[in-house]
Amino acid sequence: MNIRSILAAVSLTVAATPLYAETPIRATGLVSTHKFHTALEQEFYANLAEKTGIDLAINFNPLDVVGVDMQDTLRMVRTGAFDIVQSTVGAAARDDAFLEGIDLIGVSTSMEQLEAVVDAFMPELEKRVAEKFNAKPLAVWPYGPQVFYCNAEIASLDDFEGLKIRSYTASMSTLIEALGATPVTMSFKEVYPALQRGVVDCSITSPTSGNTGNWPEVTTHFLPLGISWSVNAHFINLDKWNSFSDEEKAALETEFASFEDAFWALARENNGWAIACNTGGEGCENYTPFNMTLVEPSPEDQAKVTAATMEKVLPGWAESCNASFAECSEIWNATVGAVRGIELN
Repeated sequence: MNIRSILAAVSLTVAATPLYAETPIRATGLVSTHKFHTALEQEFYANLAEKTGIDLAINFNPLDVVGVDMQDTLRMVRTGAFDIVQSTVGAAARDDAFLEGIDLIGVSTSMEQLEAVVDAFMPELEKRVAEKFNAKPLAVWPYGPQVFYCNAEIASLDDFEGLKIRSYTASMSTLIEALGATPVTMSFKEVYPALQRGVVDCSITSPTSGNTGNWPEVTTHFLPLGISWSVNAHFINLDKWNSFSDEEKAALETEFASFEDAFWALARENNGWAIACNTGGEGCENYTPFNMTLVEPSPEDQAKVTAATMEKVLPGWAESCNASFAECSEIWNATVGAVRGIELN
């Protein structure tokens, strides 16, 4: 082969080789029945490469499409089975009780209080998730107030005595027991048939989740007493994160901050619409209309939750968390406790 042929061959090889190799990202998110949140995720990932200027090849699927239980997602991002996952922090706390400190039952009674709690707890959450799960939280946001759907006739929390109520976190189970009911732990996808068959009498989720999951088809009474916020997070595997340059990290953080803001906006707007739709009230938009019996929360109901929080939930969580992480209470007092005026002993 002469020099001209060699140069021509080299030239063809360079032309056929892309200047930048795509970075593959395997991501999973909320189950597909959460239509507004899933649509937001799909749009976000579809546009992420263009908005960041990073050559990303993103394969995104909802949890139910890939057959993954949300309680396993942090484990899967730790192993690298997924690069980015979404998880309810309370569900992930079965592997580390400390995580639930961001959204303990009865601590944040408004979204303004929750925002202050999340801001205070975030630096410690980042440290703990890096140590325990080789992951980094990119967006942290609330699904909405966690309320009660029941297929039993109720007028207040007093009527929960003896009922079986679906729970998905340890502190939620503690509250249910304090109300004289029996907690039954199960994932979201198991709830509809459990309510239908009478395996549980009530279940807890947000107004929007219950509506899109068609829970009003198998329940009759709706008590919109918010006990927590179902704080969620999108986490990225740290090895994948550290494969990006500083400029790329900054671009990703900017886009995920906007993504996070959109989820907070959903929590503010959509839950009001879903409550109206669940109960046949005015202002029903974007959700399926039903005609559940609305049970208005009373000051006595709120007082019961507050008492259970202080007497049972917080001491129980602190004991469990300190057993596996000696600094747990100290860190919580300095962050969440400081902004909420609560101190764990």
